[in-house]
Amino acid sequence: MNAPLPSSLSIETRALVDAVLAFISRDDRNNIGSSSHDECITADFDALALRLFAHQYANNAPYRRFCQGRGVTPRKVSGWRAIPPVPISAFKEVTLSSEPAGQCEHVFMTSGTTRAGIKGRHHHPTLAVYDRSMTRNFARRFMSGHERLPMAILFPPEFELRNSSLAHYLSLASTEFGTDGSRYFVGHAGIDVDGFRRWLDCARRADKPSAILGASYSFVHVLDAFAVEGETFALPQGSRILDTGGYKRESRELTPENFYDALSLTFGVPREHCINMYGMTELSTQFYDDGNAVLPSVKSGPHWIRSRTIDPLTGDDVQKGERGVLVHCDLANFNSTTSILTEDVGIEVGGGFLLLGRAEGAEATGCSLAVREFLKAVAQ
Repeated sequence: MNAPLPSSLSIETRALVDAVLAFISRDDRNNIGSSSHDECITADFDALALRLFAHQYANNAPYRRFCQGRGVTPRKVSGWRAIPPVPISAFKEVTLSSEPAGQCEHVFMTSGTTRAGIKGRHHHPTLAVYDRSMTRNFARRFMSGHERLPMAILFPPEFELRNSSLAHYLSLASTEFGTDGSRYFVGHAGIDVDGFRRWLDCARRADKPSAILGASYSFVHVLDAFAVEGETFALPQGSRILDTGGYKRESRELTPENFYDALSLTFGVPREHCINMYGMTELSTQFYDDGNAVLPSVKSGPHWIRSRTIDPLTGDDVQKGERGVLVHCDLANFNSTTSILTEDVGIEVGGGFLLLGRAEGAEATGCSLAVREFLKAVAQ
């Protein structure tokens, strides 16, 4: 986890990476959820966000043209909320990288399920920041005091999906937090249901907490397979489940209530230990729900990411408690753009936000107009 930074990084970028890594490594015990950040953390977050914005404005040409089209420069921005967010679809249209794209260590690509197979690309000159962000957040939000757990991974391994941020995320989970008994059960050949069944039996007999992690649609497939014979597995007390990514037309869709009820019934894991992770290729930090078994669940992130909800037609923040499209400012996005305008609708609440689904109607129209504005600006 402490590999040296690539020699190709400029001195300025290396200094920024060091600053972001140091910020991520701060003591965050009292800084989970957007309402719990103290004034010191807020001031330091703003300072680093503005430093990153100035760097991206100077070195990321498409982003600079977009900001200029809005009349925004680093001198005119006083805090993270004023940094122009890039529409998430822009990652499918242009290369958003402050470092030369050809020198980037890794490129994560989206699944291409939303626009006729067109994939967004997120360039990482080094994975040191992404990895620190993932492991520090994951340890606190999912492991819940466990140093390591046997893990069953319901997603292909990273060597099969080199450009998948989720494959890399789950690889980190397994290598940094899994035991020798951790296994993958999904690959090019499909889901190894029989192997997974044997792993569950071994986990039950070992009588020690275990974890199952994977794409939401993979869970649906194994739930359906076990339901044929009415099979259930009582995993040991303290076991945990993490799902992410939605269904992406890879399985039938379940309502959240039915999905988590089925997980709890099939694997014997209490609803409060069935954790959903909300992330995206275009970000370097993940959000988790608070594990209280109430749906829709409150999502929150660590102290190095902030979220707000806006009216995409005007770009203005909506009132707390009202629905809007989510904007995330992620300091771990040191190379692309810190601020992302998603296509997800949410409501800001104490401690985080409620995720309500994809934008539709006027909200979707606002997102589309934002994309057009971006493309028009970068084409000039």
